[in-house]
Amino acid sequence: MQENAHWVEVKLVSDGEIAEALAEVLGRFVSNGIVVETVTTYDAHLHENVPTGEIAVSGYLTVDSQLEDKKRKLEEALWHMSQIAPIPQATYTLVQDENWMAAWKKHYTPISIGENILILPAWHEPEPEEERVIIRINPAMAFGTGTHPTTQLSLKLLERYIKPDQHVFDIGCGSGILSIAALKMGAQHVLAVDVDSTAITSTLENTALNNIDSQLIETGIGSVNEILSGKFEREQAPLVLVNILATVILKLFEQGLGQTVSEGGTLLLSGILDYQEADILNAAQNAGFTRIDLLQQEDWISLAMVKHAEK
Repeated sequence: MQENAHWVEVKLVSDGEIAEALAEVLGRFVSNGIVVETVTTYDAHLHENVPTGEIAVSGYLTVDSQLEDKKRKLEEALWHMSQIAPIPQATYTLVQDENWMAAWKKHYTPISIGENILILPAWHEPEPEEERVIIRINPAMAFGTGTHPTTQLSLKLLERYIKPDQHVFDIGCGSGILSIAALKMGAQHVLAVDVDSTAITSTLENTALNNIDSQLIETGIGSVNEILSGKFEREQAPLVLVNILATVILKLFEQGLGQTVSEGGTLLLSGILDYQEADILNAAQNAGFTRIDLLQQEDWISLAMVKHAEK
């Protein structure tokens, strides 16, 4: 980050259906990653904050000579997106440099997920008596910080289905949070791939942050095609994780996603809105999979699929 810089926070508040698409568009223009969080409101009867059903997507633009050009290009990209689906108006808020990190950090507190997982922002120290599996993440790097339902659902399914000493593929690794979780839960080795080089950098930095032996994880730019072409050490794994948008998952099935899963292996899919379930199930079944589990949070669902043995 630049010293003595000012920043402009860009925020869009929408329903869950387009939140990840907004995050993808905003991520092309902002610095240091995207914040995706559930909007809550205080319920006086329950004495707690409850979800409103809306998702806030935000990030930061540097105040420099390119600011206005970036804002113009961002607005153009959002306009094109609005021709497909209604989208919210972006709000822009100037943040002084001395308040920037505080503004960023206020979004992130430790998050307990599932039975035994704790996502810990890099600047937090765990309680001395903490017994959960701790996954440290620097959220100012890349999308996938544990705040979004798709990531939380993925982690819950991973906790259920990972087996000791498994080889794992993380396709579309983002921040590397699922890869790190898999290794901390007993995976023997993880292949983490993404089409975005920033995600690979983020995964490696977060892996180091968690003191993961670099020999336990292979990273690289790519996806299903690159795996099946032999670019990496293995072409199949007994556990494959995919936390991307449903539209991308469908394309990955067309490219041979099913072939990356060993016979009898498990495929965990996330990034799916409830109304998209039928399309995903159809593609998975055509590739030889049967659904064995489904988790839902708000409008988002995650699926666990098992691959049939070939006859």
